[in-house]
Amino acid sequence: MISLASGPKHGHAMMRDVEAFAGAHLGPGTLYGALTRLDDGGLVEPLAPEGRRRPYRLTPAGLAALRARLGEMRQALSIGLARVAHE
Repeated sequence: MISLASGPKHGHAMMRDVEAFAGAHLGPGTLYGALTRLDDGGLVEPLAPEGRRRPYRLTPAGLAALRARLGEMRQALSIGLARVAHE
């Protein structure tokens, strides 16, 4: 979902983006399985195909869910950093 926060992307572009910002390889099976679940949950939606590629975008509900999750992650990161600072 973080990849889609900057705008619609097709699967290959999402895989490249995730690898660039997270340093982790995201395979097609993992990506498309996640996209299916996110689509079923109303968090992303497919757009009209562009040739052989189908871009996806976040829905308003998806953006709200992403913001909430990132807020939770920020809080956990702050707690973790505070705890290791005392070591």
